[in-house]
Formats: sequence, C-alpha cells, structure tokens
Amino acid sequence: MRLPTSARLLAVVAASTLAVAACSTPTGTVSPVGSPVPVTSSAGTTTPAPTPSATATAESSPAPSHGDAYAAALALTVKGRAPKTGYSREEFGDGWQDTDGNGCDARNDMLALRLTDLEVQGGCIVLAGTLEDPYTATTIRFQRGGASEVDIDHIVALSDAWQKGAFAWDEDTRVEFANDPLNLEPVDAGANRQKGDADAASWLPSNIAARCGYVARQVAVKTEYAVWVTQAELDAMLLVLDTCPDEPLPARGVALDPGVAPSTTASPTPTATAASSDPRFSSCAKAIDAGYGPYVRGEDEEYGWYRDGDGDGIVCER
Repeated sequence: MRLPTSARLLAVVAASTLAVAACSTPTGTVSPVGSPVPVTSSAGTTTPAPTPSATATAESSPAPSHGDAYAAALALTVKGRAPKTGYSREEFGDGWQDTDGNGCDARNDMLALRLTDLEVQGGCIVLAGTLEDPYTATTIRFQRGGASEVDIDHIVALSDAWQKGAFAWDEDTRVEFANDPLNLEPVDAGANRQKGDADAASWLPSNIAARCGYVARQVAVKTEYAVWVTQAELDAMLLVLDTCPDEPLPARGVALDPGVAPSTTASPTPTATAASSDPRFSSCAKAIDAGYGPYVRGEDEEYGWYRDGDGDGIVCER
C-alpha cells in the first residue's frame, strides 16, 4: 500500500534524525569524568558545553606574596610632577619646630632618638653622639659646633612633596610634615646633600642594605599625607620592594637599618629620651587633643613613649 505524501515526508525526516544521532553519538561512548556535557532542550536544540575559563585556571595558582609596603605603594596616586613655583623652605615653617610639645625641637628629638654615646645639655640640646649612618653604612661622630657631618634628612624631601600635593596644604599641615619623626632620619651630611630633593627614581642610598627600609618609609610618608608619585618614581619603588617582597609598612619611630654593627661603647641613657613611640599618636599634641595625658614617670607606661624635654617627670602636659 502506498503511503500518502505527507506520511512519506514524516518518515524520511524521522529516519534522517536517527541517522544523525547514530553518527554523532556512538553506542557505548562515555564522556570523561569532569568533561563538560552538552545540554539538549525539550525543543531539540543543543547548547554547547562551556569551556573552562582562564580565570579559574589562574586562580588555582597562588599569586606571589607581597608585604604591606608593596601594597601601599600600589595604592599611591600616580600623577605628573607639578611646577616648583612658589616653593621655599619657609613654606614648611621657620626652621625646626616643637610640634609634639615636649619642649625640644624636632632636630634635637631625632638626634637624641638615634644617636648613642649621647651628651645632652638642659634635657634637650644634643652636644655629641655617635651615629650608625643608614645611607653609607659608616659610623659618624657628631659634635655640636664642630664639622657639620650629620644632617636630619626629610625622607620625602620638602620640595618633592611641594610638587606632589603639598602646595595645596594649609600651613599647619606643612609644618607637621616637616617635623614629623616618620619623615625624619639623622644621616651622613654628604649623602643627604647629594640626595637633595630627589625622589626614588633619581636617588637611593649607596648602602644597598638600607634601600628597602628607605623606600618603605617613603611609601609610609606619602600614604600618611596623600602625597602622590610619578610613574617613574613608582616603578623605582616597586623595583626595590621586589627584592624584599615581605617588607612591612614602617610605623612611627622605626629607624632605618644602617647595615652595620651598633657601637659597643657604653653610653648613658638621658631621661629625656623616649624608649619607644606612641603607636596611636605622632605627638603629645595629638594625644592631648584626643583626651590623653598627662603621663607621669614611674606611674604611666606612656611616659616612656615621649621625650621629657624639661626633665620634670611629666610628658604631654595639658
């Protein structure tokens, strides 16, 4: 019996579909474990299996570990250097200031903090001492009134800061920046003058052992005050920090490692020298503003965090 035309067409379509299925999926073939499987909808359309993404593959390999200094460097704002127009040292205050209210200026504070074999006059004025210089890895004898062999370096130079944001600051912020211990370090005078107002792209300490700490301090200062960096400067910073990927972001009061053995000569410890620094505030003035102080010698642990400039046994007096 001859089938109607419509019935014959349906039979041909059904046979073709079975033939295609037989060719594309051999009997007994099993997909490998974990292989993506195509999905066939009720309408007969087939959705291709997803291909594993490159992201998933990359995430299976852990990224290199880096410390806080490296991460903070990457977070700095990158911009071009602004003009030096209007810059002068006086824009950051008239010389060294007593911004922490301890009765001593920042220069003498830093000398007393970093030098050994100290000779101090009146609880403040450092007359002599020995410096293990971080920039040159040499030992320098400081003598007040003698050869000018020790300078207090601004880790981030004032002129550099001016061209990267400080021009827009108010006077109080600039004075604080210029006298902040985080940004200060007693160093060899020749190395300091060689540095001038250079950033990390133009100058690094000759003492290679101090470079990681030096760059990390620059990152800490620029982070604290929102000072930006140029692209060349950031590249130079990361190049150094790549050699010490676990370098932490320095806290206030942390000295640069001079890379030389400290002096073994016994030295008196002046009562005016702080044993450490306050982890919360950079100065007595800030501690007082937050409602802390005064601290009394022998009674308050915090007393040891600040210099007692007048030697009366009390610091951060209101």
